[in-house]
Amino acid sequence: MLYDTARTVGSRVGRVLYRPTIEGLEHIPASGPVILAANHLSFCDSVVIPLAVPRRIRFLAKAEYFSGTGVRGRMSRAAFTSLGAVPVERGRSGGALEALEIGLRWLKDGGVFSIYPEGTRSPDGRLYRGRTGVAHLALTSGAPVVPVGLAGTERVQPIGARLPRIAPVTVRFGAPLDFSAGYGDLRTGRARRLVTDEVMAAVQRLTGQEGAGTYNDRAAGE
Repeated sequence: MLYDTARTVGSRVGRVLYRPTIEGLEHIPASGPVILAANHLSFCDSVVIPLAVPRRIRFLAKAEYFSGTGVRGRMSRAAFTSLGAVPVERGRSGGALEALEIGLRWLKDGGVFSIYPEGTRSPDGRLYRGRTGVAHLALTSGAPVVPVGLAGTERVQPIGARLPRIAPVTVRFGAPLDFSAGYGDLRTGRARRLVTDEVMAAVQRLTGQEGAGTYNDRAAGE
């Protein structure tokens, strides 16, 4: 109920203020498990995607967003909880595996799980190489992957900005990618790398971003 209310109100307000361009919603299955794999430009990406998608979403967010104190801390916790975020302690041993297990459980129940394969926000607008967690989810669950291309969110809330600004936003959903067959004869690492690279190529076609050709190891931000 809280998620539905937050999404309805937030979506209406967002459409009035930002008049976002949303393309390809028909590519998101009406039911059943699906993975949304998006580029990551801004803090507000995790608000834009849940408000754009008509189905309930789960996504990972760093634990600090849930542990703040005072009025600001309570507001952050309430906002992320209402949007379907799951807290994850980054940097802790086993944290990445635990995060993927959360995603697999949600997918097993037929849900929509959103992930940023780059791992953290792009510091310069380029598209960084994807980490293979998205492939682990897809190959283990058999769920299709819908690539998501975000544009303009870096102007709404640039890295370091506390408050959002008014700027045009575009969200593009690509055709689902099916990885449920054809990878069984490959070594696990090789299969995950191929799947991840295919997902990132699909995201890049949606965004037109320049490829960085390397991983995003920026420590600050997320």
